[in-house]
Amino acid sequence: MAAVIASFSGLSYAELSSMYPKEAAEYNYVKNSFKRRYFSFIIGWLMIFASIVAAVTVIFGFSGYFTHIFGGNLTFVALITVLVLSLINYVGIKESSTFNIISTIIETIGLLIVIGVGIYFYLKNGLGIDIFETPGNSFFTPILTATSVIFFAYLGFEDIVNVSEETKNAKKVVPKALVFAIIISTILYILVSFAAVSIVGWEKLAQSKAPLTEAVAEVIPNSDFLFSLIAMFATANTALILLIVGSRIMYGMASDNSLPKIFSKVGERGTPYFSVIFITIVSLIIALIGNIKSVAMLTDISLFIVYAFVNSSLILLRYKKPNMKRSFMTPLNIGKFPMLALFGLLSSIFMLFFFEKSIIFIELGLILAGYLLYKIFVKEKNQNKKRRKK
Repeated sequence: MAAVIASFSGLSYAELSSMYPKEAAEYNYVKNSFKRRYFSFIIGWLMIFASIVAAVTVIFGFSGYFTHIFGGNLTFVALITVLVLSLINYVGIKESSTFNIISTIIETIGLLIVIGVGIYFYLKNGLGIDIFETPGNSFFTPILTATSVIFFAYLGFEDIVNVSEETKNAKKVVPKALVFAIIISTILYILVSFAAVSIVGWEKLAQSKAPLTEAVAEVIPNSDFLFSLIAMFATANTALILLIVGSRIMYGMASDNSLPKIFSKVGERGTPYFSVIFITIVSLIIALIGNIKSVAMLTDISLFIVYAFVNSSLILLRYKKPNMKRSFMTPLNIGKFPMLALFGLLSSIFMLFFFEKSIIFIELGLILAGYLLYKIFVKEKNQNKKRRKK
């Protein structure tokens, strides 16, 4: 279900990225379609927040595997990890990309090991569990609630568009990357989930600090250390990407005068160092909260709101700028109207009903904070410019 919802929005991103290959992508899509600067500011603000809290969530995953092997305090390890990854982010995009490539190869090998172990377990023991079992008497409500949390696993396809300005031939490369990312991730996720639940069971997985390590260790004794190490590369890789994207969105918005100009300053390393420092400080503060589920759900609800606006942007731009060059177009159109973007809009709104009330209220507070920041940074600045002109 998460894959289907992600695909609708992912294809909208693919078309929009072929039109506007810019950093702070969602901010630019909404700005060009709605022509309401406060809308685009709030969407950019939500994306910055989502990137930071998502990075912290994944870093806690890293800390879980680290403490599983070496021991130590989970929160302390998370704080140190934030600092190390932020340093890599500051050093440069080439160095970060090299780390990403190496880590991705390692983590893909790890996921393939889980899938292989799952196939071996199935051939040897058969399927000893009901994979469609849900807690309680209801079936669909737990599934949809789980989807609202597990959608976090698809976080990342929208990050591709936010490094467009640092990508060669972005108008063609970025849409292809989006489509392949969603397809490959979906196949890997479903097979890994099937394998892990088949071997260990969902009850035990839910209580584990290192779930995939436990799944592999059930079949391959003494694999604990190796697999936790692989998982550490996987989580560190994802967290670094999210920290990079958060700083690039800030850079893009500052370059467009929607945030203080200081965040658009680029240092000798070619990175927006003030944005990197700000993202680091906020990440350290959020890491002290320590509740991984709440942080993950805050990320997801922010993204569903962003996706609703991104899909709406594509629908509007089909009519407002029908002749603008697009190197990629979403399939299934009725005339100019993109049906998949409509499905993406509706599914994003639908998923908002499956979050806890406390998460919804926090999100509303976040949106209000974004609007107040807009009034301070953008509206006031524009009024001052008008006064100077007069």
